[in-house]
Amino acid sequence: MPFTCPECHTQSALRITHRLELPPDARSDEITLQVVRCSQCRFEGLAVYEESRRGALDDESYSHTGYEAEKAALSALKKAIARCPDPGDPRCACAAHEEYGRRDTHGRWTGLDAFDLGPSLPLVRT
Repeated sequence: MPFTCPECHTQSALRITHRLELPPDARSDEITLQVVRCSQCRFEGLAVYEESRRGALDDESYSHTGYEAEKAALSALKKAIARCPDPGDPRCACAAHEEYGRRDTHGRWTGLDAFDLGPSLPLVRT
């Protein structure tokens, strides 16, 4: 799915290059940790997609948020995803799923704590 790059503002240039599907937590039914990259300016960042289908039958909510992140942390994430035998399986028990799928004592996902994040960025679909 293409997005507008938050840095150079080129439409349809920002794409998801890596993804790691994580298990549901106390709040979200789907959690996906992603690396996004612009094909024009080469901006690279982190994105998180969370979706909840809890509540009324037709009630569904999601958030898709981008973040600036350090290059070293993004590189480590990409390598971890590459070593995962099945990045699309939230039940995978590999080191990447273990590291980035951490939960707090209340069962909420805390995987972003592994990153020194910059400000959140709008992910605008184009």
